[in-house]
Amino acid sequence: MILRLLLSLINALPIGVFDLLYMGRPLRIDGLKINNKARFLCHLDSKSAKPLSETPLEEVRASMEVMAPALAGKKPKVAEVQNITFETPAGSLPARLYKPEPNSTPPVLIYFHGGGYIRGSLDSHDVLCRKLAAYGSFAVFSVDYRLAPENRFPAAVEDASAALNFMAEEGGSLGLDTSRIAIGGDSSGGCLAAVAAQLAKQNGTALPAFQLLLYPTMDAHLTAESHKLFADGFFLSHERIQAYRDMYLNSAQERDDYRASPLLNPDLAGLPPALIITAGFDPLRDEAESYGSLLQKAGVPMGLVRFPGMVHGFMSLTAALPEADKALKQAAMAVSHAFQPSETD
Repeated sequence: MILRLLLSLINALPIGVFDLLYMGRPLRIDGLKINNKARFLCHLDSKSAKPLSETPLEEVRASMEVMAPALAGKKPKVAEVQNITFETPAGSLPARLYKPEPNSTPPVLIYFHGGGYIRGSLDSHDVLCRKLAAYGSFAVFSVDYRLAPENRFPAAVEDASAALNFMAEEGGSLGLDTSRIAIGGDSSGGCLAAVAAQLAKQNGTALPAFQLLLYPTMDAHLTAESHKLFADGFFLSHERIQAYRDMYLNSAQERDDYRASPLLNPDLAGLPPALIITAGFDPLRDEAESYGSLLQKAGVPMGLVRFPGMVHGFMSLTAALPEADKALKQAAMAVSHAFQPSETD
C-alpha cells in the first residue's frame, strides 16, 4: 500500500520537479541524456531490488503484478474485454481479447507480454493492451504463454506459434477479421513475436501482416555494446537479464538457436513489415536496432524509432511518463496503417 501511494505521488509530479532534483547533475551516456523522471524511477528500483538469485520466484512475479498497474495508471475504456482459453498442441492457454468497438469485426494484434520469460501476465499488461486497442481501433489478443522455469525453451515459442495459427484458423469464431492479423510484444514478448513470424515463413503457415516489436530481446548471447553501457541502474540490469535467460534456456548451446536469438537467423527475407521501438538507456537497445538493420538489408519494410531519454519497459509507465503514451500511440497507428488496404489490393 505504501509503495502504491509513493508511486501515485511520483506519477502526479511533473518532469520539472525531477529536473530541479538533478539540476547540475545531468546523466549522459553514449551521447544521450536520460529523462530525469525515468532516472528517479530507476534509482528507486535500484535501491529496492535484490539479486534474482536471492529472491523467491513467487516474490519476483508478485512484484511485477504490483508495480505494473501502479505505473500504468487508469484503464482506458474499450467496448469489450473477454477472458478466454484456446487450445494448442500443448494444452489450453488463457488469453484476453480486447475489442475497441461493439458489434464489429475488427482486425487483430496478437500480443505477447514481457517479463524475461519468467514473469508477466495478462494483468501486468492490461493497460498497455487496452491502449493499443483504443488508439488503433483494432482488437488485441493478449496471450498468457507458459513461463519458465516450469516450462523452459521452447515452450513459450511453441505457444506463440500456436497462438498465430489459432488466430488464422479460428479467429473468425471470436468475431475477428482473420485476413488482417498482426503480431507483437515487448521485451521477451517481442522476441516471441519475431520468432513466431520467422517460423510461419519457414513452415509456410499464415504470415502476419505486421510485426510490432517493442524493445525486444533478440540475442541470447547478451554481447551487444548497450549491455555494457547500461549494465546496472536502468531497471533491467545485466544480472537480471542473465538470470532470466538462464531460467529460460536449458543449456548454453541453445543461445545459438534462432528461436532464442532471432538476430542469428540468416534468412529474414520475406518477413512481414515491422516497427521496432527502442529506448536509449536500455541494455537491449543495440541488439533490437541491429535486428532492424538486418530486416532492412533483407528487403523487409521496417521502421525504427528510438526514444533517446527512455529506459527499458517505458511503454508500460504511462502514468508516469508522457513519452510512454506517445510511443503507444505511434505503435498503434503503425499497426492500424498496416491493416489498411494497399493501392494494389
